[in-house]
Amino acid sequence: MKRSRINEIMQAADEMIRHYGFVLPPFAYWTPEQFRARPDAERIVARRMGWDITDYGQGNFDDLGLFLFTLRNGELADLQRGGGMCYAEKLLISRQDQISPMHTHVIKAEDIINRGGATLLIELYGSDDAGGFAEDRGGSVLCDGILRDYAPGEKLRLAPGESVTLMPGDWHAFWGEGGDVLIGEVSTVNDDLTDNIFRAPIGRFAEIDEDVPPLHLLVSDYDRWLAR
Repeated sequence: MKRSRINEIMQAADEMIRHYGFVLPPFAYWTPEQFRARPDAERIVARRMGWDITDYGQGNFDDLGLFLFTLRNGELADLQRGGGMCYAEKLLISRQDQISPMHTHVIKAEDIINRGGATLLIELYGSDDAGGFAEDRGGSVLCDGILRDYAPGEKLRLAPGESVTLMPGDWHAFWGEGGDVLIGEVSTVNDDLTDNIFRAPIGRFAEIDEDVPPLHLLVSDYDRWLAR
């Protein structure tokens, strides 16, 4: 993805987020130079909080892509010992017919919440005995606290205000139906480096063409831009 395109997506996403009554935290608006000058930002960097825009390495963001911003994130060590900051929170934007591809998680359980906009469509499949994708298996999910069984390939539609709880092993893809959707995600500790298991052999992060300077850093920029 061109950096200029990423900058445009950031600005449009910020406008949509504000439209639905949310405001991103102060560090969202730091320039790269301000980020470098903040030694107290080490936890933000270590927990990979911040901007995340991906085309899954396929070069076609409008059809296969996702906007995310990690607002807060705990530590895996806390989750493993069963106490402390065991949770994470994100805002996402799924555009109309823009697919976030079929995947599951090994560790993370997540509530996916339609925070505003159009309908969020989620396609669901279950896992085989080894945790792999199973096109002939369904499962069950909680929809706003109500247990609901799903058949393999069933499409769950969430209107604004509605939510679903996905557990490890619930394979899912999603996109906006009829328009763009602002999504909330509340989950256990988030690790985007290792805990996204895709059905297709694709990448989690975009490859960046640095045609202009970054407006703000992506979480995938931290290792390179903030190396000390």
